[in-house]
Amino acid sequence: MTDMNKINVAALENVAGGYETHTVHNDAVSYANCRKEPGLNSKVFFTIPNGTQVYTTGRKVKKDGYVWYEIMLAGAYDTGWIAGSLIGF
Repeated sequence: MTDMNKINVAALENVAGGYETHTVHNDAVSYANCRKEPGLNSKVFFTIPNGTQVYTTGRKVKKDGYVWYEIMLAGAYDTGWIAGSLIGF
């Protein structure tokens, strides 16, 4: 990812209204895939264990029958994409 795609989590607390916290939950397995881009054919960037809190950035895309949300983990700089059904929307 380019530097423009990196977000410092410490800055999240200073941004009013743009970020929301959600908890990952996948009924099928004990984790959810976070992808490089929205869509089922996108490369899996990393996996997130159930119960992990993630921040949504406010960006979302409809693709492959899902609404994909751009997310980041606390302490991380890179963002990824996860299906909304896996984060309680």
